Amino acid sequence: MKLIIGNKNYSSWSLRGWLAAKQSGLSFEEITVPILGEHWNKQKQEMGDVQPSSGKVPILWDGETVIWDSLAILEYLSDKVGRDRFWPKDEGARGMARAMVAEMHSSYGSLRKEMPMNVRRRIQLKELSEQSRADVVRILQLWAEARARHGSTGPFLFGTFGAADIFYAPVVSRFITYGIGVPPFAQSYMQAIWEHAWMEEWIGASENEEWVIEQYETVGE
Repeated sequence: MKLIIGNKNYSSWSLRGWLAAKQSGLSFEEITVPILGEHWNKQKQEMGDVQPSSGKVPILWDGETVIWDSLAILEYLSDKVGRDRFWPKDEGARGMARAMVAEMHSSYGSLRKEMPMNVRRRIQLKELSEQSRADVVRILQLWAEARARHGSTGPFLFGTFGAADIFYAPVVSRFITYGIGVPPFAQSYMQAIWEHAWMEEWIGASENEEWVIEQYETVGE
């Protein structure tokens, strides 16, 4: 398998696809192509018809199969290796995890816009829009409910690391980057995500990247 991702410092969707590939336990070749750069445009041309017209990352190639959406990648991999590797076994927990992942996949546009992922930066935002504050509150409510109802067996949202953590890992990064104040339970969860071995690998690689996207470096200034 081959997984095409964008800059590790900036690409939240790439992080989700990469963590899903890691969680699968399957071997894959990682190809990093800087987004918003000349190399990305060249790579899109070389992909031809196998990539979507938007040319977004991540993209998973598995033989003749091509998947270009992070949630689709996760579901494809869970079909290959068994859904219990990604989703809680308990029916109630699994239903909630799926709903949380779907909401993360389709919502929080204001938060994404005002707080683009930038793993290397640390900045205290002067203020958030009302909608972004509502996004933060909603996410914390979901985290609290998941931890209270289904998280007793471990430090992650549903106890053990899984699909929900994969999809909320970029939010953890954003909260850390922009100094978002969170209650103690959320601090503990964020620490568990940040110190996960795969996250440490991703963070280390992002810090060593040379690419800079200026529009993401001036947020909050």
